[in-house]
Amino acid sequence: MKRMKKNSILLIMILACISLGSCDDYLNIVPKGKKVPSTLADFEAFLRDEYTIGQTPIYNALYLLNDQYVWKSSLNNMTLTRANYLWDESADRITLNKADEGTYYLLYAAISSCNLILENVPTATEATDAQRREIMAYAKVIRSLCYFVLVNYYADTYEAATAATTSGVPLITSSIINAPSRQVTVQELYDFIIQNIKEAIEQGLPQQSMTVIHPNLGAGYALLARIYLQMANYPEALRYAGLALAQNDELYDWNDYYNRYSDIIEDPEKFDKLPTPTDYAYVENYYFRHGNGSPNYATAEITIPVERAERFEEGDARFLSRWKRRTVNQDTYYTGIGSGYFNWGGLTTCEMYLIKAECLARQAGNNDFSKAMDALNAVRRTRIRPDVYQPLQATTEAAAIELIRRTKDNELIFTIVPFADARRFNAEGTYARTMTKTVDGKTYTLTPDSHLWTMPFPAGATQNPGNGTITQNVPK
Repeated sequence: MKRMKKNSILLIMILACISLGSCDDYLNIVPKGKKVPSTLADFEAFLRDEYTIGQTPIYNALYLLNDQYVWKSSLNNMTLTRANYLWDESADRITLNKADEGTYYLLYAAISSCNLILENVPTATEATDAQRREIMAYAKVIRSLCYFVLVNYYADTYEAATAATTSGVPLITSSIINAPSRQVTVQELYDFIIQNIKEAIEQGLPQQSMTVIHPNLGAGYALLARIYLQMANYPEALRYAGLALAQNDELYDWNDYYNRYSDIIEDPEKFDKLPTPTDYAYVENYYFRHGNGSPNYATAEITIPVERAERFEEGDARFLSRWKRRTVNQDTYYTGIGSGYFNWGGLTTCEMYLIKAECLARQAGNNDFSKAMDALNAVRRTRIRPDVYQPLQATTEAAAIELIRRTKDNELIFTIVPFADARRFNAEGTYARTMTKTVDGKTYTLTPDSHLWTMPFPAGATQNPGNGTITQNVPK
């Protein structure tokens, strides 16, 4: 994988140099053993380089939500992790953010690869026009997903009344070194990514993609559903969630998984040997993408705080199959007992069921929330142990959304979705939450209007913005 990463970077530099047209002739000599990509297969290979194009690390969003446990020894010094985990509004996170560059640079690296594909595939050899359009469609969806994460991490959340004047993130559509860029508004970026996904669908995004790391037609619809939900455009979010589910509506049976592995799950000597089912072959996948786990090797499930574990529903087989309580010296937490590859950055059917549920709840007439609850219970039936399961009902919108949000936060833990959803609910106001916790006798609070909900750009980005400028979107 490391060799693949180096080769990809070298090829990008060669193509960028050729595109610039200002390199000396000797720089255009292809290094021995290397080649300048020219065929469609050459460019499609960039989509398979998961290290460069297939990661979505969002560590500090998980720390802010307290979805990922932080060891007490790591909280002794003032760091960016500590500031977010302990909700320290006095901390200067801009100054502290000198090392957490993975979210920014890995996502822009993926965008650069997509830009390179989109620039060069139209003239790629050994391909039909339909094949070229398919590869370009994959690149447009991946680039759009990366921009969605970036704008929901480094900029304030989308609000229709202010999005046109709210500063977003740099929009880069060229792979050329030192190409000009502009920090566009949130509205401009949302318009760009929606247009790109719709173009990808029109260009022939296939129902069955080459592999699960190539987003299929269901992924295109699913990403549009996620985006429209974030914009509070519930009719469009519902429509695209339905289109996605028409492509694939399978849900994984976690009760069956628990039954198959219960002997290992309940054995303290073996419970850390479980294979995760949420990998490349997971039946819920529209598009598989790594999150905080590295594509280079299988990783362990992320450890969660005790308080976070308490928010799972009783009898949740998914929770029971993934974490066990453990105490080591001064730390008590729930340790992950599974290992493998996790789809923490992609798109799944479960998310679509829960988007559908929320949209139906918000559009329910005559206080009839049965259809919303049907969508929610479809997910729960495959998760909650049969001896505990009871179908949920709601008589108000607020009650319905609270139940849907609980399941969604748990199902999509470690993805960008709970963080983006929290920001959306906070901006809306009606269902905003103030988060509180007590650590070593001290109470900490995170309010819905805190500036901590927007992450600061890393120092490397603001100090070296390339051919453009980057202005921080948070005061500290």
